[in-house]
Amino acid sequence: MRYLPHSDADRAHMLATVGVNSSDELFDVVPADLRLRKALDLPDHAPEYGVEAHMKALASKNHTGADGPFFIGAGAYRHHVPASVDHLIQRSEWLTAYTPYQPEISQGTLQMLFEFQTQVANLMGMEVANASMYDGSTAAAEAILMARRVTRRKKIIVSGGLHPQYRDVIKTYLSDEEGLVCRPSNAQGTASIIDQVDETTAAILVQTPDFYGHLHDLEALAEAAHAKGALLIVVVTEIVALGLIEAPGACGADIVVAEGQSLGNPLGFGGPYVGLMATRQKFVRQMPGRLCGQTVDADGTRGFVLTLSTREQHIRREKATSNICTNAGLCALAFTIHLSLLGEIGLTKLAKINHANACKLAIALDKVSGVEVLNKTFFNEFTIQLNKNAGQTIQALADRGIMGGLPVSRLEPGRDDLSNLIVLAATELTSEQDIEALTTALTEELS
Repeated sequence: MRYLPHSDADRAHMLATVGVNSSDELFDVVPADLRLRKALDLPDHAPEYGVEAHMKALASKNHTGADGPFFIGAGAYRHHVPASVDHLIQRSEWLTAYTPYQPEISQGTLQMLFEFQTQVANLMGMEVANASMYDGSTAAAEAILMARRVTRRKKIIVSGGLHPQYRDVIKTYLSDEEGLVCRPSNAQGTASIIDQVDETTAAILVQTPDFYGHLHDLEALAEAAHAKGALLIVVVTEIVALGLIEAPGACGADIVVAEGQSLGNPLGFGGPYVGLMATRQKFVRQMPGRLCGQTVDADGTRGFVLTLSTREQHIRREKATSNICTNAGLCALAFTIHLSLLGEIGLTKLAKINHANACKLAIALDKVSGVEVLNKTFFNEFTIQLNKNAGQTIQALADRGIMGGLPVSRLEPGRDDLSNLIVLAATELTSEQDIEALTTALTEELS
């Protein structure tokens, strides 16, 4: 039975209040071909045990990264998550790891977020980090809005190496796209954006390692941006890379955002993930989200407080730095536990293993006829060009039980120059047997 809490009079009153005549007019912004015009063809009801059996049958059709050789990355990575992470986040203290509306009562949650912020700031080489964001893509969009507030300028230059889905999220946030300059995707990692910077530029945004796996000289970008009074925003989709490469803050970045999924959070068929954001102390009041701090009480006992919360739930909407309504608290906790277990030495070792496995994969693929490795630099991910269509080849590999990477055409449709490209990732879970299986299958498919 459908639950309809509002009467016709209630709905008419609400529509009149917002100044529209009908619900159809309210949803005019949604393209007509995407609107549902009739009820979904679903059964009215079923017993609980019947629904459970049906859902289990559907779930059994899923294939996971554990089913065979797996080389898919492109912003979401298969890493080992220690069993202790899952055990600890299920403790009763954390099962309601949500926004603390009476923050000082939630000392455990506040301390966890304080430690999380400390870890993120240290990883990124920045002075302050917030208490997490939804995910990496929305964090990138929020960073652009923040840069505009700081500089009071509009122009944003987005590198062609940015993940295409991050670019699309940014375009969605900036619905008018005024001042947004998105450079075309560049698989070779050679396109320069420095010459695009001028006195009207609020920020340049670059990803490193980028979507195609290339590493970039952040110091040169920072110098070019700062010379024109602009900011440098750096995006990191593979947080494990910061165990080996120079922290963006040390290279002159002003705002750093990242996807934290690689630590503590399994792939999960699309989420939930956890966004990271860090910046300079002087920009802290323009940082979206929340900031937890450490203090002492009247007796001198250490305690934790919600230091800054300039979001619309706490202040007037028009004064808010963001309309983010929560933080990815449980995912942030998993991130913090995993990184605490690794420590600095462990993270560096993990990063080295990832890079070493990626090197083995690149060397092996470079020997396959019909395959060209495009990258001169990479961390654990790189791009190859085939002598035939990448999408068809990936499907053929999948039919063999091999998840052979991401065909770029899936995220960049209509670009013939990208149709033969595949982005592949190797992590600590990539074995020599996996690499051999992939190269053997590719040799046969490309011959």
